[in-house]
Amino acid sequence: MFHRNINGGVNKAKKKIVFLHLCSPKRCLSLSCRDFTTESEPQSSSALDATAVDIANLVLESDPKILRGILHGSQVQFTPELVNKVLKRLWFHGPKALQFFKQLEYHPSYAHSSSSFDHAIDIAGRMRDYKSVWALVARMRARRIGPSSKTFAIIAERFVGAGKPDRAIKVFLSMREHGCHQDLHSFNTILDILCKSKRVEMAYNHLFKVLRGKFKADVVSYNIIANGWCLIKRTPKALEILKEMVDRGLTPTITTYNIVLKGYFRAGQIKEAWEFFLQMKEREVEIDVVTYTTMVHGFGVVGEIKRARKVFDEMIGEGVLPSTATYNAMIQVLCKKDSVENAVMLFEDMMNRGYVPNLTTYNVLIRGLCHAGNMDKAMEFMERMKTDGCEPNVQTYNVVIRYFCDAGDIEKGLSVFEKMGHMGCLPNLDTYNVVISAMFVRKESKDLVVAGKLLVEMIDKGFLPRKFTFNRVLNGLLLTGNQAFANEILRLQSQCGRLPRKFKL
Repeated sequence: MFHRNINGGVNKAKKKIVFLHLCSPKRCLSLSCRDFTTESEPQSSSALDATAVDIANLVLESDPKILRGILHGSQVQFTPELVNKVLKRLWFHGPKALQFFKQLEYHPSYAHSSSSFDHAIDIAGRMRDYKSVWALVARMRARRIGPSSKTFAIIAERFVGAGKPDRAIKVFLSMREHGCHQDLHSFNTILDILCKSKRVEMAYNHLFKVLRGKFKADVVSYNIIANGWCLIKRTPKALEILKEMVDRGLTPTITTYNIVLKGYFRAGQIKEAWEFFLQMKEREVEIDVVTYTTMVHGFGVVGEIKRARKVFDEMIGEGVLPSTATYNAMIQVLCKKDSVENAVMLFEDMMNRGYVPNLTTYNVLIRGLCHAGNMDKAMEFMERMKTDGCEPNVQTYNVVIRYFCDAGDIEKGLSVFEKMGHMGCLPNLDTYNVVISAMFVRKESKDLVVAGKLLVEMIDKGFLPRKFTFNRVLNGLLLTGNQAFANEILRLQSQCGRLPRKFKL
């Protein structure tokens, strides 16, 4: 059975009573005695993480009207490190994160650091709340703790992510107006942000060509532009950048060569990639682990398993030790193009050789096991992650939940979803979409009520459902006779600006 408490806005009165109990004088943000510290007793990293989880959960469940009093009256010693951890925990719950940040601005014994401001600005930018972004920048200036070049990089990246690269360029050019010095590092940063979002032409024409002399563009600058061309599969342009580097007296690095090599694979030019690799050897370029990892992944993606394995073995023969990333690439290749059993064998070999698997290793393998229908083994690896000191993240849980639900095993999917909350891993938008969709498989009234409650919960946590999701839940409730709940969903839909044209309130 699915016992998760997801009453959300449906039962606000009951929720408030529970919350007031949690915040009663006896508890007073009593995240348990382990959470309280004095200045002479700094918290250990694990204790700090636990405190951050508890505070984040409290913020999510609290009434904003009384949050300030609870935070200010608690015995918790707030520090920039603790606040940053809480903000990270609230990353997918933007409005709540900003409420928490704002309430702490008035705390009697704590003042926000520049890093905490940067976190808050990043969250506001992700929500496209640009008014709050610039208000936070103004407060940083007023307190003389910024903004820094990192702050402007965060803002620029958010504008690019919102499809406003021209605004990102203006942000870079306006740094001095906000008291922040421009240098080669900030120049390279804005180039990198634009190029990684596949706006290399804009980066090259509007910034690089115009300002490379002023900032004295270095090898890093050229590598960024070369990578930008490779990302949009225009390898010849990357080669032009390589030539221009040499013409200007700069020596290409192994990173430069690896960028072009990866560019060939990305463009599907396997023959050219192999020839370029051989040229690197002829020029006595010191081939590194990244080069080999690129080759392994590149051959694997196109299904050339034998060549990928041959390069992997050659790497070891040449005395270049594989990295965890190399093993990850090979495991992914085997999962997608060969067999997950061979991927597991390679994983065990990796462990026996003393390598420590990381989150990517486990996520790749768990996804492969799920895709092969071996859900029991996937769950075993989730448990194994914890014993290896590698906690499953939201992507890990999402994969397992999705595959359980797709296989029609709804109860197990919901069980993993519930466990996710108990383990302190906050769901994201994808999690909610997967679970809500699963509620329509059996077409039962009780499942559709759960879908509605999940919709309310996700809105309460700051997520904006798609109009399709609203309509699907609304229609499901109406068809199963849940008229009252459907009306509440309709009101929420109106408040979120997702109201269908045919409905009028």
